[in-house]
Amino acid sequence: MIKKFCIFGKNTIKVLAIALSALLVFAGCSGKVEEPVDNKPGTDTSAEDTIKVGILHSLSGTMAISEVSLKDAELMAIEEINQAGGLLGKKIEPVIEDGASDWPTFAEKAKKLLQNDKVATVFGCWTSASRKAVLPVFEENNGLLWYPVQYEGMESSPNIFYTGAAPNQQIVPAVEWLLENKGKRFFLLGSDYVFPRTANKIIKAQLSAIGGELIAEEYTPLGHTDYSTIVNKIKTAKPDVVFNTLNGDSNVAFFKQLKDAGITSEDITVCSVSVAEEEIRGIGAENIKGHLVSWNYYQTTDTPENKEFVEKYKSKYGSDRVTDDPIEAAYIAVHLWAEAVKKAGSFEVEKVKEAAKGLEFKAPEGLVKIEGENQHLWKPVRIGEVQEDGLIKEIWSTSEAVRPDPYLKTYDWAKGLSD
Repeated sequence: MIKKFCIFGKNTIKVLAIALSALLVFAGCSGKVEEPVDNKPGTDTSAEDTIKVGILHSLSGTMAISEVSLKDAELMAIEEINQAGGLLGKKIEPVIEDGASDWPTFAEKAKKLLQNDKVATVFGCWTSASRKAVLPVFEENNGLLWYPVQYEGMESSPNIFYTGAAPNQQIVPAVEWLLENKGKRFFLLGSDYVFPRTANKIIKAQLSAIGGELIAEEYTPLGHTDYSTIVNKIKTAKPDVVFNTLNGDSNVAFFKQLKDAGITSEDITVCSVSVAEEEIRGIGAENIKGHLVSWNYYQTTDTPENKEFVEKYKSKYGSDRVTDDPIEAAYIAVHLWAEAVKKAGSFEVEKVKEAAKGLEFKAPEGLVKIEGENQHLWKPVRIGEVQEDGLIKEIWSTSEAVRPDPYLKTYDWAKGLSD
């Protein structure tokens, strides 16, 4: 074997060192200078050219019927941003976790995303129970959650942006419209957790103040499937309106059993605030047609942005898929965060929050704006009727976006509700 040796003298080493230093200086000066990016705790990345974000939804369990599609919408928005060049020179890397329709699991997964994965932000949750479970985790770790679903209000966290409706943008106007157009006798039905109970507390105060009548109030556990007793109570009571705050796949059982009992929308109006196009697919349009819903967006909403959004969503996930309000709110949450990051020139939570104040975005639902005072969105309100094809026809809407009022401070009858 012939061994080859290369021997350098001291002078040769000095010359090489000087040459190498010059080469490094030249390379640093001649290359493109990247915009500086903050990488403080909570915005660490797995690689220098990526930034991690969390996606936290129920991908299994009773809430999967609603939440899987939110994950899909968020991934589509991330893909769009990455295809357009990413953010501040970085591509977005999603870290997906399953809350499994279990609130302690949501809290555990949120902690993992913030402390272990060090994500810049999280898009997630559906139920208020899951949101309240993760809220202290985000506040203790100074994380940032984008919550995409309508809810009961009475909350405003510096670590959450709420892209779904506050009660004055969904529940309150729906009750007003129903009293004027369907009748005064209300039967309240909901799942047994914080959102339905707080929503019904609001509705009862509203009915009492403006001439409505509460004839019954019933709750069932999440995932409940036997509604025969409640359907019989509805049949006997004959209310003008059943105001429905059931969540998850309980809606499938309820509407099928209601129809099987011979009760249609011509007999009694059911108005739902947690049933949208995605849930209608599971319920079956034949079981819910003619009944009403209250949201801020429908697949049929007539805006140029929505036409493009629906086409992209169906192209990516299949022509049989539908868009709906929470899907749209999840989608725009990602884009709103991205716009705030670009405006801030940083992924740092405090800088992103400051940049988000007053931020406007042309969403599929129309122009939305982040209210800096409470980190909710200005949104239009729409009441719709379920059609035979499972889509929703808008039958009433506000003329412009409504300012979010999560604590219902502008309603005299709501005083004391947030105590």
